[in-house]
Amino acid sequence: MAKIAIFDYGAGNLYSLKSALERNGAESVEIIYDLKDLEKFDGLVLPGVGNFDPAIRSIEGSAQRLGKAIDSGMPVMGICLGMEMLFDRSEEGELEGLKILNGDVVLLPKDKVKIPHMGWNNLHIKGDSRLLKGVRDNSWVYFVHSYRAVPNDRKLVVASSDYGVSVPAVIERDNLIGVQFHPEKSGDVGALMIKNFIEICDNETK
Repeated sequence: MAKIAIFDYGAGNLYSLKSALERNGAESVEIIYDLKDLEKFDGLVLPGVGNFDPAIRSIEGSAQRLGKAIDSGMPVMGICLGMEMLFDRSEEGELEGLKILNGDVVLLPKDKVKIPHMGWNNLHIKGDSRLLKGVRDNSWVYFVHSYRAVPNDRKLVVASSDYGVSVPAVIERDNLIGVQFHPEKSGDVGALMIKNFIEICDNETK
């Protein structure tokens, strides 16, 4: 059974995410404030609360440990801001991103759509995905965001959603997963994804 850590940027209530992981099969879920004991866990979640620069400041001291954990095969899932931080830079902030994934994070087209985007949108599944195992194409998930990722490698995008522009909704690279929406707020579909992530964490430890 998977032991999962949630990194707290100091930005908000992570109870719903912790509860969703526990409810869907994690053996234990711990909220952590640095990554120095990351080897105790089977997986890591970078949550979707906060703003870009303060979140980068809170994690930059642990960035090297995060990189090593990803390189070692630890499953890591970034949610919303947690995914955006993985890229080179974001229009939301002035600091550089973690540069684990190449690409930029840009503002949604405010001349076309209401910002922030808050609500349900459907997924267009584009490729094979361990996170999306059993999830049907056009399933609905819940978004709260003002920015979207623009990966240099478009093959990373395994699902997208339309909101005035094509939004990369799920990215995957081996053990690294990013979602622009909030699975913990996405009902049964989100619960299935969380179960899939926990299964990935379980499999990596066997």
